[in-house]
Parts: sequence; structure tokens; C-alpha cells
Amino acid sequence: MTVTVPTLRWERPLWRDGATRIVGVDEVGVAPTSGAVVAAAVIMPPNCHRIPGVRDSKTLSAAQREKLVPIIRRRAVAIGVGAASVADIDRLNIYHATHLAMRRAIARLGGHDHVLVDGLRIADFEQQVGPYTAIVDGDARVYSIACASVIAKTVRDRMMTQLAARYPQYGWERNSGYATREHRAAIREFGLTPHHRAGWQAIQVLLAGDQLGMFDEPSDALVEPELPETLDVEAFDGVGLEVVAAPA
Repeated sequence: MTVTVPTLRWERPLWRDGATRIVGVDEVGVAPTSGAVVAAAVIMPPNCHRIPGVRDSKTLSAAQREKLVPIIRRRAVAIGVGAASVADIDRLNIYHATHLAMRRAIARLGGHDHVLVDGLRIADFEQQVGPYTAIVDGDARVYSIACASVIAKTVRDRMMTQLAARYPQYGWERNSGYATREHRAAIREFGLTPHHRAGWQAIQVLLAGDQLGMFDEPSDALVEPELPETLDVEAFDGVGLEVVAAPA
């Protein structure tokens, strides 16, 4: 399998034009049936060199991500993390909740000049965050976004691991809330928790006992378990998270 290595192609022209605080933004947790959606926003220093091994978090193991996080934190000018809770998702829908998490992450940076975001253009995003560029497959192609991808994935996995200590039946330390066979069986046996996205049609179909092939997943082991650092799980049910790192 060919792995795309992210570059600084999008950051360099902005740096040359005098923009020093270029933000890369990415989110994780759109597809799972439980847990918050989490976004990270990362500002790397102008004219920096890439950290070896940083790429789209989906192509890295949990152990690789855990090794990269402290390096990213040391080198970053600022890192912000934001979340949209299950209540936000049910209220807004996943599309709008994801962008809410992004805006919360960006707001925790203490100012910025331009945003690079993974995906397509977002309605009204510029009015809320200022100038931005949307890049399809940005988490794989753009260095700042790849850094954000690693941070966001690691934070969310730690959160789900901590929630798994409260609700051990669902295997969240292994599946991160995705609808694996193990997770589906636990929902049938034990029902839903406050951290399940109960309003989702997929959950309603599962509880009704008719899967219709909606949960056919290739693997039950999507995420390797890792011991979490201290993380305030309750923050994901409020307005988001505070700044993860903002070095001087």
C-alpha cells in the first residue's frame, strides 16, 4: 500500500505572504455510534521542518501516534482541541456538530491568520473563522492538517478508553465507539448509555433487531488499546476542551 507523505506545499506560500499563524484542522469521530466528535487545530512555526512519521492518523498505529504526540506538542506554536458532545450531535446533526468542534478548537489557539481544513468548503465557515482553504484529503496531503489529525485521533481514543472504564461492556478501549460486532452485541444485551448517539437511524435499526447489513464491518479491532493520560471526559459533554498546548 502506498502511503501519502504530507508536505508544506500549502503552508509555504502563506508564510511567504507574511501569515505566521497558519492553522491545520482535522476532526475524528464522525462515523462511530457513540462518543463525541473531536477536532484539533495546530499551528506549526513558519518555515519549520516536517516531523518524520507524521501523516494521516488513519495510517498510523496507536503506538505510533502516541510517540508522535509529544513531539508535535513540543514543536507546535499552539494546539487547540474542541469537541461536540453526543447532545450537540443529536441537536445539530453530525455535519454541523463536526464544524462546531472545529470552531471550538480554533478558538482555543489565541489568534490565527489562515486556516487549512480537511475536506470540502464549509458553509459560513469563513464568516466564523476568517480566511481558510479546504483541501480534499488534507489529512494525508497537508502537514499541518496531518499534525492535527494525529492529535485529534489520540485525544478521542484516550477519551473512549476512559469511558470504557465506566462502561466496560462495550469494548470502547478497542473499538473507539465504532459499530463492531462486539459493540453491537453489547448494545443488544445492555442497551444504550448516555454516550451513545441514540438518535441515529443505525442505532434505532439495531435496537429494533433488523440490521439490514448496516453494520457489516471488516474488523472488530479498529484501535489498539493504550493507557490514557489524564483527560477530563466530562469536558466532552460541555463546550469543548481547553488548549492542549500553547508553547511560548
